[in-house]
Amino acid sequence: MKHFEKNNSTFYFAISLIVVAAFSRIFPHPPNVAPITALALFGGVYLEKRWSLFVPFFAMLLSDAVLGFHSTMLFVYGSFFLIALFGLWLKEHKTVSHIVAVSLCSSLLFFLVTNFGVWFMPQTLYPKTIEGLIQCYVAAIPFFRNTILGDCMYVGVLFGIFEFGKKYVPLFSPTK
Repeated sequence: MKHFEKNNSTFYFAISLIVVAAFSRIFPHPPNVAPITALALFGGVYLEKRWSLFVPFFAMLLSDAVLGFHSTMLFVYGSFFLIALFGLWLKEHKTVSHIVAVSLCSSLLFFLVTNFGVWFMPQTLYPKTIEGLIQCYVAAIPFFRNTILGDCMYVGVLFGIFEFGKKYVPLFSPTK
């Protein structure tokens, strides 16, 4: 299945993913355990290209409108854009091992980009030196563990449910 039919089902499915992902960020959860990376990868594989790049962006924007905007948004949103590109690559290379590897690489990319952003911003606790950057990354390691756990869990759930649905639910059946 390349993607959903080019009709309203893709639009409604994308909207539902945005809403569910946005609400999951708003409700209490462990830090950095969120479905946005999984959503970016999933969108790249199963949605039309135009939706795959915007679904994670809109989910973040909707939830950030409630949670509050922050100084590192460019780095956070940029990392999810790059992760969505990983998802587009994964569309043509979808195997369990590739999904796991890309999920882990996405977690690492998010960690490196966003914590660089924390260090780079003017109002930071870290000096603008290599030592300060290392301090920033070291301080973020507990969050990285949560990022990996959350990404693997949400990727497994999204991809697993969808693949199960393709097999047993007519709505998810490939188009002929």
